Amino acid sequence: MPVDFAKAREFVYRSGALFERALFAWLFEDASLDRLHQIILCYKNPDDGFGHALEHDIKAPQSNPLALEYLLGVMKHTGMPAGAVLDGAADWVESQMNADGSLRNPPETRDYPLEWWWRESGGQTMPDSIVANLIRFDCATPSLVAKTKRWALANHSPESIMANEWLFMAYHAVDFFFAVDALPGLDRLRQATIDNVVACALAAPDNQVSSLFAFAATPDSLFAQALPEGFIDRCLDLLLTSQQEQGHWRDQHDLPQWFPITTINVLLALRRFGRL
Repeated sequence: MPVDFAKAREFVYRSGALFERALFAWLFEDASLDRLHQIILCYKNPDDGFGHALEHDIKAPQSNPLALEYLLGVMKHTGMPAGAVLDGAADWVESQMNADGSLRNPPETRDYPLEWWWRESGGQTMPDSIVANLIRFDCATPSLVAKTKRWALANHSPESIMANEWLFMAYHAVDFFFAVDALPGLDRLRQATIDNVVACALAAPDNQVSSLFAFAATPDSLFAQALPEGFIDRCLDLLLTSQQEQGHWRDQHDLPQWFPITTINVLLALRRFGRL
């Protein structure tokens, strides 16, 4: 069943946030990267952090770690160049670190709409993915990397990585352990991460299939090569048959605010694997 690209485009332009519409235009319509960067900078605060509901689950205008984590994940996955977007981000992250390397969230996040799963913490407290992707964009300071390495060794082990049962949540280990070097036990941590992604992918229900392509981003990627022969093709077939009547793909929680970016990610995966 072929993808109805026109319907997907119409859905993103009808239902997506301005950031998502600009991202779609840059990825699929050869639109301006400068304009996309300008829109992203509208979510940036004077303290060099990001807020203003860039990540849909926390609506507070104040800078918070989840907003930066989300932005970095999108940039990594889409191959978006950083430009000046990340200027000052590493210093902002370090300013939010507790002594153990975990991250603080501004108390004001609870004064604005946020999803219930962030209510207790107020937002993301884990620094691993954020710092890993700052490393990838050559924006991490040595002190920030050192603090996060200590946090990671205290909070991750091969056993804890393998205990993860949710494919989406593998991003913490994937991002960090494949961005750093010179870490005790790194080979074992990386292998556990690969094994966990494979195990979670093989056990994932159909509504989680799109998450796989955050890790198996291209046919020659490490995680795509680690999966059994034919598995990626079966997942792509499922994506091809799950486009909704309105043109979009559903996210795994069936939350409408996530449908536009899920649609963008599915289209990107299908294009990278030659199905679009």
